[in-house]
Amino acid sequence: MSELRKDPIVDRWVIVAAERGRRPSDFPSAQSQRTGSSGASCPFCEGNEGKTPPEIWAIRPDGSAPDTAGWQVRVVPNKFPALGIEGSTDRRGLGMFDLMSGVGAHEVIIETPEHDWSIGDDGPDTLEPVLRAYQLRLADLYRDSRFRYCVLFRNYGQRAGASLDHPHSQIIAVPIVPLRLKDKLAAAQQHYARKERCLFCDVINQELTLGDRVVLDREHFVALCPFAARFPFELAIFPKRHEHDLRLLDDLRRRALAEILSDCLHYLRSALGDPAYNYVVNTAPNPLPRPGRPGYWGTLEYDFHWHIEIMPRMTRIAGFEWGTGFYINPVSPENATAFLHERMAEEALDDQAETAG
Repeated sequence: MSELRKDPIVDRWVIVAAERGRRPSDFPSAQSQRTGSSGASCPFCEGNEGKTPPEIWAIRPDGSAPDTAGWQVRVVPNKFPALGIEGSTDRRGLGMFDLMSGVGAHEVIIETPEHDWSIGDDGPDTLEPVLRAYQLRLADLYRDSRFRYCVLFRNYGQRAGASLDHPHSQIIAVPIVPLRLKDKLAAAQQHYARKERCLFCDVINQELTLGDRVVLDREHFVALCPFAARFPFELAIFPKRHEHDLRLLDDLRRRALAEILSDCLHYLRSALGDPAYNYVVNTAPNPLPRPGRPGYWGTLEYDFHWHIEIMPRMTRIAGFEWGTGFYINPVSPENATAFLHERMAEEALDDQAETAG
């Protein structure tokens, strides 16, 4: 029988309709559907640096010059940005409407020179420098008081919105705090005001106690199928230690994050047949004081908890979802967790057999 589940963090209901689909084979159209772009034509491949705008930042182990080959990770402006870097926000009213200029920043983090690299297959060595790029670009963009929040995300596969196959993430700095994050921030603030505890820490501790939605439990991080997951096989990665801002990760825990993120994506790829997915990094908004609002989000250090959401694109959002704000998830989080655990056990046995053989 279907269940209605309420997200413990935001005011959102999900219908878990497990009888509608139980196994990955029930979602035959969920594969990533890569665009088929080749290295020769790909603007992100090594040797094609002239096809992108001039780089903003890069890791160049050999000390090569900017906008030439020899890089490990490269950050460039998006050639077709959603927002422009120049100008002021120019907040104004138009009768009952509010307007501001489309000021922001839109950057692409090119994760590797290798066109066919996969996070889920290669392990953490290539991913760790990408996470370092996330931290450094966040720190730099948050120096600009115009930018209230930075959205960090990765689209994989056409169904998830990727227009190029070459591995890349994006970061968009916006002059407002997005509503979805604002809802989380407000819920966290209210929970802390009532209980003097982090809402996210409470969720993590309860999930670790129950165990039936814990996919990976590591020393520094935990990966869960959320209780009110919106999508089949949706995952969330949380630092076990309370921390509100991705920028605070030290070298040890950045490596640990690279390991659990790459493992999550590996098991999703292995179990689900290379699905398209989006992942989004939910970190704290810009802490710079706002004129006239010195205490705005002033409790972030205590009540917010950064995390990563991974959303395989196994189903489509249709009229009911758009009309109600509800989501229908045909795979319960408990079944998804159990299926991923089965796949992990199969891989462990295969590895043992290969080692023994």
